Amino acid sequence: MTPGRAARQSPMSETATHEMTLTPAGPGRWKTVAGQAWSNPGGGLWGGYAIGLAIRTLQAEPEAAGEALSLTLTYAAGLPAGPLDIRTRRIRQGGSIGVWEVELLPAGSDAVGVHAIVTVARRPKTPDFAFARMPKAPEPETLPPPPDAAGYSQHYGAAAFERRTLEGFPPTPGEDSRSLAWVRSRRGRWDKVLLGMVTDCSAPRVFYALGMGVMTTTLSLTVYLHATAEEIAAVGDDFILIECEGRTGGGGASDERSSYWRRDGKLLATSEQLAWYREAARDAPE
Repeated sequence: MTPGRAARQSPMSETATHEMTLTPAGPGRWKTVAGQAWSNPGGGLWGGYAIGLAIRTLQAEPEAAGEALSLTLTYAAGLPAGPLDIRTRRIRQGGSIGVWEVELLPAGSDAVGVHAIVTVARRPKTPDFAFARMPKAPEPETLPPPPDAAGYSQHYGAAAFERRTLEGFPPTPGEDSRSLAWVRSRRGRWDKVLLGMVTDCSAPRVFYALGMGVMTTTLSLTVYLHATAEEIAAVGDDFILIECEGRTGGGGASDERSSYWRRDGKLLATSEQLAWYREAARDAPE
């Protein structure tokens, strides 16, 4: 029995997955506590955590039918680690497709930190087709594991994922923003929650143009979870291949797009992201 199905049968009980414990607080209301390990280097919660939490919440929401298919998140303000309130609202729930709103807030506050529109769906059996092809890449076992520098693997996205890079990391300014890496879960088998979380686990593309001395934050991120829950479960705890590139930046905004592939060439997910950036302030010469 999956955690989501268990939650629907007993909606007023606590449910937990990937250290996301949800406590019901009334219709369309939930509470959780985000651990400090999910904080990013700037101090606020990592954006991937918000993606996973939005998916996790709708898995537990008793009136949401189906699995997460797409999400568009707007990061309105930074969320701190610690107690969070979650609000859900059904925009429409049909027999096959549902559209839901999810808001994440610091506990006791009315200031929305992250706003999400999530499409859920009961996935029918239809003929498959694919035009996209997975990039050629050596097997992940031939690549060195990442160093565990100063406990880095215990914080940020590295708390959830191990990355073995083929190209494009660490970021260096140049003519090409493409990166390619094999990534696997440190949190057990892949599922919809983890796949959603990994879509915000690549270096900002502005670093590939202007270097690391840039302040940047995600404004909005859209995730398309093409694979069904069963197709994601078939990955087990294996590596998936992530290809990421940026196209343009200017006026403080830059974009990136990514694709997520199963080892056998199945395209699991794609994402689009818009980030805000500023050159870091330089100290005035003495």
